[in-house]
Amino acid sequence: MPENLLLDDLDIYQQSLQIGEFIWDIVAGWEYFSKRTVGAQFVKAADSIASNIAEGYGRYFYKDRKQFYYYGRGSLLETKTWATKSLQPRFNFPGGIRYTDRKAKNLAFET
Repeated sequence: MPENLLLDDLDIYQQSLQIGEFIWDIVAGWEYFSKRTVGAQFVKAADSIASNIAEGYGRYFYKDRKQFYYYGRGSLLETKTWATKSLQPRFNFPGGIRYTDRKAKNLAFET
């Protein structure tokens, strides 16, 4: 990774921030119980994608960076799971899974 590349310049970081904001906007419209149970975990998972990328980016050693990028990938998959769960009729998430899944596919990488 070039030394002069800023975190904000990373496309994957910008996309993960967008996913987090999108999920916050959706969950904010849910009823209290849904928001408190599934919504809280959904938001935490979505927000931790960008947080882990940022933390990894700030690490000095390659192995540390790599580990946090793996954590970010795990948070991405967790977010996809909560997005699938929130398709149930009791949640107000019309069309959201398609957007989240498309964004997640853009962020995901093969190992």
